[in-house]
Amino acid sequence: MDYFTGLTWQRSIKDIADILIVSYLIYRLILLIRGTRAVQLLKGIFLLVITWALSAWLNLYTLKWLMNQVFTFGVVTVLIIFQPELRRALEQLGRGKLFSRSPAEDQEVGERINEVIKTVNYLARRKIGALIVFERNTGLTDYIESGIKMSSTLSSELLINVFIPNTPLHDGAVILRGSQIMAAGCYLPLSENPFISKELGTRHRAGIGISEVSDAISLIVSEETGQISLAINGQVVRDINEESLISKLFEELRPQFRKTADGESRWTWKALRRRKEGEPRG
Repeated sequence: MDYFTGLTWQRSIKDIADILIVSYLIYRLILLIRGTRAVQLLKGIFLLVITWALSAWLNLYTLKWLMNQVFTFGVVTVLIIFQPELRRALEQLGRGKLFSRSPAEDQEVGERINEVIKTVNYLARRKIGALIVFERNTGLTDYIESGIKMSSTLSSELLINVFIPNTPLHDGAVILRGSQIMAAGCYLPLSENPFISKELGTRHRAGIGISEVSDAISLIVSEETGQISLAINGQVVRDINEESLISKLFEELRPQFRKTADGESRWTWKALRRRKEGEPRG
């Protein structure tokens, strides 16, 4: 009651602003770690906290002492465990991307998808097998290191050349990080899902497998049928048409779009098709 007794409108505004800022920071933190291995680590930390609380409540001296030792070195451990997420947050903060998304980012995602769509269409028409993986929040460094590092700017011409048959990089997956081709010929974990169709070979199982252990998106081109498949979260959509593929990639890689004056997103699949076909933007 003492708080409300001396409450003034200036103090109310300050307290509301304080609560809103902290709430927004927590919200951005949740978005940052959502879909990453950090979520599972946070669950483990929460379980440790519950165990410590129970040991203190039940006076389990040995368990309480053990938990105290764990929390003594916990800060350093957390910094080590969450190093990739902390580094990414600091990088985004340094670029001013933690709290906003610029139109340039939307354009960059549109151009990235455009290059990949041109690639898979070219390969599908010629029944050239391919596996392209989009890295998202979960780091794929371990899988990148299993292949041949490229660190090249993404282009459809380079991607097509990578998958040309009987070349050193044809087998394996290409991993994309933003607008960079990080590596080719990468080895990915095969899915062990027993319900996957027996028609799907190793390339499809690898594309599904990487989507099971991370939040990565996989595009698979079948060399037998030329069909294009999309794998997300352990689920695969086979023989997906171009319109649906572009729409889904935009949904996953850029969930929010900035609207133009006429209400249409600057980089929707319609705009991308016009760009690919050389039509005017109208």
